[in-house]
Amino acid sequence: MNGRLRPFRSDQISMELTFAAAFASSALLLSNSATILLASSRLKPRRIIPPPSGNRPPVSIVVPSRGVEPFTEETLQSAFSLDWPHYELIFCVANADDPVVKLINAAITRHAEVPARLLVGDDRISANPKLNNCVKGWQAARHDWVILADSNVLMPRDYVQHLMAAWRPKTGLVCSTPVGSRPDGFWAEVECAFLNTLQARWQYAGEALGLGFAQGKSMLWNKPMLDANGGIHALAAEIAEDAAATKLVNGLGLRVNLVASPFEQPLGQRAFAEIWSRQVRWARLRRVTFPLFFAPEILTGAAMPLLLALVAAASAGVSLPTTALCVLAIAYLPECLLAFAKGWYLSPRSVTAMIVRDAMLPAIWARGWLGGAVEWRGNAMTIRTKAMTELEEGA
Repeated sequence: MNGRLRPFRSDQISMELTFAAAFASSALLLSNSATILLASSRLKPRRIIPPPSGNRPPVSIVVPSRGVEPFTEETLQSAFSLDWPHYELIFCVANADDPVVKLINAAITRHAEVPARLLVGDDRISANPKLNNCVKGWQAARHDWVILADSNVLMPRDYVQHLMAAWRPKTGLVCSTPVGSRPDGFWAEVECAFLNTLQARWQYAGEALGLGFAQGKSMLWNKPMLDANGGIHALAAEIAEDAAATKLVNGLGLRVNLVASPFEQPLGQRAFAEIWSRQVRWARLRRVTFPLFFAPEILTGAAMPLLLALVAAASAGVSLPTTALCVLAIAYLPECLLAFAKGWYLSPRSVTAMIVRDAMLPAIWARGWLGGAVEWRGNAMTIRTKAMTELEEGA
């Protein structure tokens, strides 16, 4: 030893970087596969639950509606065709001039055997227009079990049975993620890729790990329990009612459970701008309400493991096209198998849709960190953090 420090050799540094990139890529791909396995353990094949025998508690189903969509008449019909012996339907609209009012009234007239009402008005308890629309329905509900159901959910005949079957002694809320179906066009297939094998998969994987998160599409509440803890107004604590529901239920020491077979949401046509706007809105909501869970979302999807694998391959002199094909196969084959096994939408364009989805994810994640207004069915929602609100109030 001559007492002088020997400089690092460039080839040693290159080898270490290659190993680090390859390791990180492999770890991300492994975690991706692990979430698919976890979700598969919670998801069950779609099965029909027969109509209940004996006494079953009556249920109130509150359906906030706005505007007419391609499948509105079909989803309306599904709500009147449930096998549950005693249930009431409470449709809510904010504006009497909404074109959906005519369709709802016609459906109520056709199905006089099902107790159903249409309530009009807007109770502004929050910046969330859907929650505001639900308030009057919640207050008018006659029964102890209340389902808040989005108007674009296609309810199977055993809809209530599936929700009730997921309620257990330590449950505070039962939800279902939407499963995209019947896409018309490529961008609708991209939305299927977002809803099904990405978002639903992560939500079920979280439930398997004890991290149940609420989903506002279908929410089964025990009304006395929620009323004892602030009622529907308590869901105004966050900009997103499902985020507020998650925190409320967890704060009570209870669990959010998901149904074993999530319910269908038929999509029809979609445009890129619609998907971008919707995904950015959800990203901003997640960033504001659950920032610690939102921060690592940049690592989901195939973009990051693909980039790291290409860096490692370039440093090692391995074929870049071969590396890319291997990464994409490892990322998307399990996704396709999950969709196939659960009967979710799958087509020859699904892998291309997944690639486009994952190319969008980093941009959506970056955009999610920015504040400002987003739109929900024509209603502007200003998303701000608690710190921003406190700063404005103190000004």
